[in-house]
Amino acid sequence: MQKIAVLIPCYNEEYTIEKVVNDFKKELPKANIYVYDNNSKDKTIEKAKKAGAIVRSESRQGKGNVIRTLFNEIEADIYVMVDGDDTYPAEYVHQLIEPIIENQADMTVGDRLSNGTYQQKNKRHFHNFGNKLVRKSINTLFNSKLRDIMTGYRAFNKRFVKNMPVMSANFELETEMTLFALDKKYRIKEIPIEFRERPEGSKSKVNTFTDGMKVIKTIIKMFKDYRPLKFFSIIFIILFSIGILVGIPVIIEFYKTGYITKMPSAILATGIITLSVISEQCGLILHTIVKLDKQNYELNLLRYKQIEELKNKNI
Repeated sequence: MQKIAVLIPCYNEEYTIEKVVNDFKKELPKANIYVYDNNSKDKTIEKAKKAGAIVRSESRQGKGNVIRTLFNEIEADIYVMVDGDDTYPAEYVHQLIEPIIENQADMTVGDRLSNGTYQQKNKRHFHNFGNKLVRKSINTLFNSKLRDIMTGYRAFNKRFVKNMPVMSANFELETEMTLFALDKKYRIKEIPIEFRERPEGSKSKVNTFTDGMKVIKTIIKMFKDYRPLKFFSIIFIILFSIGILVGIPVIIEFYKTGYITKMPSAILATGIITLSVISEQCGLILHTIVKLDKQNYELNLLRYKQIEELKNKNI
């Protein structure tokens, strides 16, 4: 029997948390269900305790901060992460954890988009557009074919949870998880699920514009961190092209007259081209650093695996 932990980060979910806990207790009666309250002002804690969840608190605001604490504190073989708003049906949890149990995936993702239920239930068109933008950006960056990047319904094995550094503080967490898994070559499997509307009285904590900008910022940051050579090469091409365009009149003038009278343009062009060369050098240096970091990560992962095997033998 593998130990299963259901992780539910919560902030003001008094209308739904009791049902979510009861639904997962019904589907996984032997699992430990953890509700981590994130400074709720309503009766979330009381309702979660009433339902029989293990209730703890995280004072640092933000879903990313809650999950960081959960990953650090909870020991299990299989981890299920789900929101406390009752938009993700608990009955799909068996399909999510099965590839983890069978060692076919390190992270499974509840795909809301393939069957169209998310588009039908979610009326915020800009939010849907943001999902598409993020998905296409990441699939292009990593040459992948993922369908749902930002879903909050996921399952993980212990190796993934204990070796992922959670850096995001807020709702860009799911994007970070996907980027990390793709970059470190963890096995990802998507499971089509249905998406439900929030019940009456329950309000979303996601701000479409603010959190959308945070996600885009995260993508740019991850692009820089994970693909620095491509990132700085793009900057090099842009700056070099601008420098050439600014410098063309200066070059033509010098070719025709042997003199340079457009000194401001000449200085500007030289400065921009110099910056482009520096940018490319930064990309090459960071590319080498990232490559070494990946090698160190793989070695640390191997050591982690050996330590876990020794622990299991002792048990």
